[in-house]
Amino acid sequence: MDFSIDRNRLTQFGSLEFLARQIVEGFITGLHKSPFHGFSVEFAEHRLYNTGEPIRHIDWKLYGRTEKLFVKRYEEETNLHCQLVIDKSSSMCFPVRNKLDVEHPNKLLFSVYATASLMELMRRQRDAVGLDLFDETIAFHETAKSSSVHHKLIYSQLESLIDHYDKSDKKKTATTQCLHQIAEMNHRRSLVVIFTDLLDSLDDYNEMFTALEHLKYNKHEVILFHVFDRHLEQDFDFDNRPFRFVDLETGETLKLNPVEIQERYRQLMVQRKDAILNHCHRYQIDYVEADINQGYHQVLTNYLIKRTKLH
Repeated sequence: MDFSIDRNRLTQFGSLEFLARQIVEGFITGLHKSPFHGFSVEFAEHRLYNTGEPIRHIDWKLYGRTEKLFVKRYEEETNLHCQLVIDKSSSMCFPVRNKLDVEHPNKLLFSVYATASLMELMRRQRDAVGLDLFDETIAFHETAKSSSVHHKLIYSQLESLIDHYDKSDKKKTATTQCLHQIAEMNHRRSLVVIFTDLLDSLDDYNEMFTALEHLKYNKHEVILFHVFDRHLEQDFDFDNRPFRFVDLETGETLKLNPVEIQERYRQLMVQRKDAILNHCHRYQIDYVEADINQGYHQVLTNYLIKRTKLH
């Protein structure tokens, strides 16, 4: 079934802006700090004057105090290169629903609308946006651009993600390998925004952490949206009766009464969250809890307000 994103649902978030905290690279004048120095916008530092340079940038007041010639250097502002990344593995189709409902989405539909909303916000800022979709491999990669044709291409890719869950088409996850590839494919300093349920490598987070470190090593700013259903996946809040649990990526089934393991399950989820939070804090990665029951609009608004205050 074809699915069309309802553009009327994509909020503009009022006067909020999505600014890069780290230095980024771009082509045109925009809202974000550039790593390249010129003679515009905001003062950065002094440097010694070189013979033959134009004298109009000499700081004569500083010369009067030091009797040495210094030139003012300024930081340019630039447009943002943002790479939006979505995990499209089968586990992202949880909870499996018979009918698509933006008000009660599964994890994938939540991620699609959140991504589309961020893209609309950055389009308004004249920022360049790219898209990566992955499961076991990189299924789609498009570098950041800002043209209207490019935006239409991304919308078509986002819309192609949404369909009823097909249990015969199982898509596993290789988050670590895919994030390493994304780090290598994006050569400009960018803002990388990742939407995933983090259900890969549950036994050992270290490999996934190295992939996030790879992105940071390549001078990207990273925002990690951890997409989940708090009621079912975090609190494990089920009725006191037997259930049959099905792994959407492998088809493996498990029959049990959730109440019997609920306490231990919650402890493991808390330990897992603490490990992720500690690592993200250590490497200055923004970790965002994205509970699908809150709705993409509320999650994004809360994050953007918090980000604006901390900027």
